[in-house]
Formats: sequence, structure tokens, C-alpha cells
Amino acid sequence: MSFVKVYIHAVWSTKDRYPYLNNNIHKNIITHIREYAQSKSIFIDHINGGHEHLHALISMNAEQNIATIMNLLKGESSHWINKQNLTRDKFSWQDEYFAVSIGESQIDIVRKYIQDQEIHHLKRTFQQEYDEFIKNYRFDK
Repeated sequence: MSFVKVYIHAVWSTKDRYPYLNNNIHKNIITHIREYAQSKSIFIDHINGGHEHLHALISMNAEQNIATIMNLLKGESSHWINKQNLTRDKFSWQDEYFAVSIGESQIDIVRKYIQDQEIHHLKRTFQQEYDEFIKNYRFDK
């Protein structure tokens, strides 16, 4: 048996970064994504976000890959949101997402960062956060 545990910090946003994830539906969507992920053997360690995006710390096993996990989570949750009529307009996620590997020594830092999203976004917009990720992880090169 192989022993594999790879942590990924994933971030994805609503289509056109529209603030659909208001306080009324935010918790319901997160709860649903957690339950769906568990049914697909996707381990979400932490998940939270703002009105137009979500962060998740995901632990992957040897048979999983980032693209499949993201397609499953985003596709099924947008279908569920629309089926439940949680938004006035048709809901969808942006096609793109951000994902980086997280070393064992950084897990607690990322957990706290995800937990503190509401506080974090009082000081910084999602665009500022996004730009910082692009720069810090050198996606702009």
C-alpha cells in the first residue's frame, strides 16, 4: 500500500466575481460542498471565503488530481446552488482557479488564513489577495 498525503490550497471565484456568496447562503454552500466532497472521498480540511470566492485546504490521496477535484466541487456545487434557487440569477463559478501545494510546516498557517477570511477581507479585497497570490507564487512569469 502506498501512503500519500498532498495538501493543496485551492481558491476559486464566482463568475465575474459577482458577490453571490452573501451571508444568507455562504454557510449553506460551504456545508453542501463539504458533504458532497466527503461522498466523493475528497478530504476538505478547511473551507471558507468571501462573497465572491472560496478557499479550501484539501488533502489529496494517490488516486486524486487537482483538475478532477476542482471540476467535481465547482460543477456539482453550481448545479446544486441553481437547483436550490439560492441566487436570483443563474449561478456559476469562474472557469479558472488557483491551487498550490502546501508543505506540512505551513498547514496550520493556511488553516488560520482560511478560518479568518472575514477578518482578512476587511483589510484587503479579493482582487488584492489574488494579485498577491499571483506575485508570491510567481504565476506571472
